[in-house]
Amino acid sequence: MSYSIGTRHPAPGIARGHWTTVIVLSVAVSAVSVLIGTVKIQLGPAAVVLFPIIWAVVLGAILGTQRLRPISPAARSVATLLLEIGIIVFLARLGTQIGPTLMKLGGIGPAVALQEVGHIFGTVIIALPVAVALGLGRVAIGATWSIDRESFLAYAIQRFGVRSPEYRGVFSVWLLGSLFGAVFISLLAGFLGGLSIFDPRALALGLGLGSASMMLGGAGALSLLYPSQAPEIMALAALSNLVTNIVGFYAGVFLSLPLCRRLYTFWSRLFGRDDDGRRVGRATQAAAVPAGPAALPAPDAPVAVEDPEVPLSWRTQLLAYGVVGVSGLLMNLLGTKAFVPGDLLGMVILLLLTALSFRLAKWLPTVPSSVWVLGIATVLSAPFLPTSQLFATLTGNLDVILMGVPTLALIGLTVGRDIPALKALSWKVVIVALITYSASFIAAAALGQTVLHL
Repeated sequence: MSYSIGTRHPAPGIARGHWTTVIVLSVAVSAVSVLIGTVKIQLGPAAVVLFPIIWAVVLGAILGTQRLRPISPAARSVATLLLEIGIIVFLARLGTQIGPTLMKLGGIGPAVALQEVGHIFGTVIIALPVAVALGLGRVAIGATWSIDRESFLAYAIQRFGVRSPEYRGVFSVWLLGSLFGAVFISLLAGFLGGLSIFDPRALALGLGLGSASMMLGGAGALSLLYPSQAPEIMALAALSNLVTNIVGFYAGVFLSLPLCRRLYTFWSRLFGRDDDGRRVGRATQAAAVPAGPAALPAPDAPVAVEDPEVPLSWRTQLLAYGVVGVSGLLMNLLGTKAFVPGDLLGMVILLLLTALSFRLAKWLPTVPSSVWVLGIATVLSAPFLPTSQLFATLTGNLDVILMGVPTLALIGLTVGRDIPALKALSWKVVIVALITYSASFIAAAALGQTVLHL
């Protein structure tokens, strides 16, 4: 997986200083975030929970966008490499939490299986008419047929082309989700969790949005509100996210997108909008070209600044894995105030699973590394295998939230790359993106709530 939309080109300009800058800044931001800890702001019956993951994104973004001593493209490339490894290590740890709970999840299987219905309903049924009414035109199709994670972005490039309005919609929602999705979903999950309307398990199921960072943010907020159910919340959120990663893309391509295109035509006629989002009379509207890849030409899609590619020698990869492992252990030590010798071995196992998942993803590109690592870690830690006790012993003291803090700090540090693309976004797309995230999450949680209480 990659958080860079532009093509990265090899460059010899990445030096030791760039590594040092990224390592020092990410560790410093992570440490400050952990020390700040959790801040709970009560808003009537609900609460907004600000915890280390949110501080890490915010503080990292401040450093990543400041102009006094801007972070260089080469340093951002290093941060992106560490980020890609860190998010898979985080998923590996989540997998080791899912495995021991598999036997307990049998009763909520239907709720997990039906979550995609909630996601489709939330995005296409709720967000699409708002996007059309705001005048986004065909951009609305790309912005609302899913929450537009990496696989959907790649599909949009191939299906519609980078100059199409559909691609601009997908890109905008993807970009906003990558940069701010974790913060937004964590705030929303904390707010809804504080209202006590939803079963926390239903909210956890709703977090299967296909984004590890969003799931991490939301599950972290819920775990703080319901500490006694924290392990179950994390396991359900991760399992739900795994289902979305496996079947969500196909549901989006074969169900959500065709439905979205048909409903787009209906809403465009109802609101009197053409494919550029302009208001038209009924006579003009009747003669309008139907939505499709060959419809009206569109201006260039926003693009991110291209950063150089880090040459991936075996020494570079070993360094990157080492940095991710050590920073995760440091944050775990700082947050839990405890270290046992098994922590080091546990981290080594998580790093090995991460490396294996990347290799398997290269051999079978249709299955991303995130799915590989979550599935393998879940199976190996399941109680029906003899390896379960080993995983439980060696990784039991590794707090998954604390391990995720450095990864979120790295996301913030890379924000500067996307400033040109952010400036190109319309405020209307931002509103639609937030509605898309919210509607998908809430609709899936509502469906989960219904199934859990049948």
